Amino acid sequence: MGASLYLCRFALSCCFHLFIFTNSFSSAQPLCHEDESLALLQFKRSFFVDSYASSDPNAYPKVESWKLNGNVSDCCSWDGVECDHDAGHVIGLDLSSSFLYGSINSNSSLFSLVYLRRLNLADNDFNFSQIPPGIGHLSKLRSLNLSQSLFHGQIPLEISKLSLLTSLDLTTYDIFYTRFLRLQNPNLENLVKNLTKLDELRLTGVYMGTTVPDMLQNMTSLTALSISWCGLVGEFPRGIFNLPNLRVLAAAMNKLNGTLPEFHSGSRLEVLIFGLTSFRGNIPDSIGRLQSLRHLDLSLSNYSGPLPPSLGNLTRLTNLELRMNKFSGQVPSSLANLSQLTRLGLGDNNFDAGTLPLLPGKLQKLTSLFFSDMNLVGEIPVSLANLTQLSYLVLGGNKIVGKIPSFLMNLTQLDTLDISLNQLHGTIPSSISQLKNLEYLYLNSNSFTGIVGLEIFMNLKNLVSLHLSRNKLTVLTKNITNSTLPKFHMLGLETCDLTEFPDFLRLLDELEMLLLAKNKIRGPIPTWLWNTSKETLEVVDFGHNFLTGFEQNPVVIPWRNLKYVDLSSNKLQGSLPTPPPNTGIYKANNNLLTGEIPPSICHNNSLHMLDLSDNNLTGTIPPCLTTSCDDLHVLNLSRNSLHGSLPSTVSLNSQLIMIDLSQNQLQGPVPRLLANCRMLEILVLGNNQFEDTFPSWLGAIPELQVLVLRSNKFHGSIGNPKTDAMFPKLRILDLSSNGFSGNLPSEYFGNWKAMKMGSGERLTYMHTIPKVDVVDPGSPITPEESFHTWSFNYSYSITIASKGTQRLYEKIQSAFVAIDLSNNKFGGEIPASIGSLVGLQLLNVSNNNLDGVIPSSLASLTELESLDLSRNVLSGKIPQQLTQLTFLAVLDVSHNHLTGRIPQGRQFDTFENSSYDGNPGLCGVPLSSLCENSGSSPPPLHSSQGDETEFSSGVFWMVILMGFGSGLIVGLVIGTTLTRRYHEWFVDTFGRRKKIQKKQKRNGRRN
Repeated sequence: MGASLYLCRFALSCCFHLFIFTNSFSSAQPLCHEDESLALLQFKRSFFVDSYASSDPNAYPKVESWKLNGNVSDCCSWDGVECDHDAGHVIGLDLSSSFLYGSINSNSSLFSLVYLRRLNLADNDFNFSQIPPGIGHLSKLRSLNLSQSLFHGQIPLEISKLSLLTSLDLTTYDIFYTRFLRLQNPNLENLVKNLTKLDELRLTGVYMGTTVPDMLQNMTSLTALSISWCGLVGEFPRGIFNLPNLRVLAAAMNKLNGTLPEFHSGSRLEVLIFGLTSFRGNIPDSIGRLQSLRHLDLSLSNYSGPLPPSLGNLTRLTNLELRMNKFSGQVPSSLANLSQLTRLGLGDNNFDAGTLPLLPGKLQKLTSLFFSDMNLVGEIPVSLANLTQLSYLVLGGNKIVGKIPSFLMNLTQLDTLDISLNQLHGTIPSSISQLKNLEYLYLNSNSFTGIVGLEIFMNLKNLVSLHLSRNKLTVLTKNITNSTLPKFHMLGLETCDLTEFPDFLRLLDELEMLLLAKNKIRGPIPTWLWNTSKETLEVVDFGHNFLTGFEQNPVVIPWRNLKYVDLSSNKLQGSLPTPPPNTGIYKANNNLLTGEIPPSICHNNSLHMLDLSDNNLTGTIPPCLTTSCDDLHVLNLSRNSLHGSLPSTVSLNSQLIMIDLSQNQLQGPVPRLLANCRMLEILVLGNNQFEDTFPSWLGAIPELQVLVLRSNKFHGSIGNPKTDAMFPKLRILDLSSNGFSGNLPSEYFGNWKAMKMGSGERLTYMHTIPKVDVVDPGSPITPEESFHTWSFNYSYSITIASKGTQRLYEKIQSAFVAIDLSNNKFGGEIPASIGSLVGLQLLNVSNNNLDGVIPSSLASLTELESLDLSRNVLSGKIPQQLTQLTFLAVLDVSHNHLTGRIPQGRQFDTFENSSYDGNPGLCGVPLSSLCENSGSSPPPLHSSQGDETEFSSGVFWMVILMGFGSGLIVGLVIGTTLTRRYHEWFVDTFGRRKKIQKKQKRNGRRN
């Protein structure tokens, strides 16, 4: 009995302890499998932990918690590791923002974790390695995130085998580098055709270079599709907009065509981003049906028409970004209903001029207001004072007048204030120092006056960008000490009446842009300046001062990261310093620099533009400029004393768009390898000593528009073109003052298609825009805007010489079409086929040996404004049909053998006697000799043609000169003053009417 009782109690005790043990075990996290722990530890050991490998401010090294605890390693308790509750297998791995640096190969232990469902390695640095094909072994993956981790190369096809994926994020956009990942073979369609369960697909920044596959229209489970900045082209499939579950659709920064569709009321869209595309047309009124929409960005595209009032129905909208389009009409008042708006951008459109709209209504939550370039007039309205949450206020590029209002100082949350490029006046109030949160302050390009002590900005401890340029200010820079100095990244003090380099620049070590152009700074560039912000400076502009040289002339400019440097229009002497390797634009033109161009300049493989014109440089042109600098777009070495022949080798990858080597002492033939410059638009070799026949092979350059060979030793007959496609885009041809002979090149006239179009067909400008990519501290709004391509104006000009006087004109429109074949030895008749070049505005064939009659076909040149046929042996009458040339402002047929009555009417009533000198057989107005039917005798014969000096003062000739113009983001412009739109030029030149004052050129703005 006792034994039985003991056994019973023992059994009960065992059951009790078994129950406790079982429940305890079932409620505890199981230990992970040993092989998986070891695999994770091996994966950890394949990386370095580097604090620079992640950008998230909350990043930390998660793998530091991965350690063995004796012989036990329970990986399920490690940071970033998720285990299955029942089986203990690792099913989730989140190592995002973990400071991982290294690479992953296909043998990585990671791929032995075959139970993984979720893998997140975002925001690490995988050192430009490829995504390993071994990823395909993780067949149970539902979610894969490899975004922002510096992967490189083709995305492997093995990802397409992960058929259970519902979320795929390979975003690789990083503003400081080029694209890393490609999706070309396989392409997007190959990648996703098996991923039928996808609801999130994020591929922003993955280069594809193809169209958007139509099959995406059938992926009805998609909730998010992000394919911005992917090199996508072609028509965007409209059906994607109306996928039933889609909440996020982003396809910005692609060359996609299309229009917005009619939207359905059942749409779930919350984010729609289609900025920086080629989309066009109106915003449909049906957009008001998108009741869930929170973010709408259609900026920097070709949308047009009025904004629909239905936008006011989108009451959940927090971001509305419509900048830089062609919207017109009035801004609808219904936008005042968008009470949740925090960011509103309507600038850079074609809205009707008016006062600042939408203020303030219900927009009390606005933090960002972008109304630049909106034709706004009037003063800054006091209602802005109610928007107390504003952190960004951008009103630049309008016609706002008045003074800086005191109520702006109540907007204490402002960190960006841009009121540049307006018509504001008065002084800059010292109370601006009350805006303690200001980081970016732009007051440039107004009419502010007075004396400003820079110390009033020194209390703004967060200030990184200050732009006071292009006002009427005198800026004082004394009394500034290190204890009060903000950490400036950008400082714009152009036209601020400075007479020396501000001494406080010694104290700055983070400057990225320093703009001191158009001041009165004299003397040498001090040595201490080279040590200012030595590691950070990217843009330096000292142009248009009175700098005389260098205290210590550097062989290489020591700002290591410099991308743009302007030393132009000073009085710099000494040798030319070499720019550092990152420099994209180097301007040292219009100085007194001597010596040779150093061959080390070619060590800079980043050069886009090199302008060393108007100096005293000698020696030869370094051959490496045409062989090594493949990215060089603009090369201007004109007006120096360079000698020798042109480099005979030109890179097959040449990107040259403009070459100007005029007014040097260059000689020899023009090398045929210039034909490798397939993008060349402008070639100016005038005023040298080139001795060659006509380089007809230049006609094979498809983009060539301007060819100037004047004043050299070219000779021989031009001959006939080898094909019918020679010089198809040529607009300006100057072969004057050479030794060309034979007949005029009539066979070429049929090829010059660009000269056969009237100006109404070409109202654009010939342009090339040198660019550099910089991190612009003037655009702090988003990372995408901070990484900015700066574009600089490179202006060409044209000099017209008449009667001994030369006059320089800038901005020649692409409508300008000119031929100057004067001062050669051409003979024969003027071919009638020249009348096919109906776009011609200037034709000069003077001082040749042309005979025969003036062809009546010239009357077909309805755009012609200047015609010079003087000093030939032309005979016969002046065709009466030439009176049809209603824009003809200049005519010179002097010193020929013309006879008969001078045509009367229209423009011919404005020409003076000198237009007909040396033609004793001519009669009628304006000559004093009456014609025979009026009873007068013909004038006496004059055998003298006048001396050479008289010839030089009477001839019309044209020469293209190159020069760099100030201003930003306005493009390379060739604009003519010889069109009906600039008729004032002719009035002024010949003194027949009152001079009309030229409009002042609007200064460019740095964006």
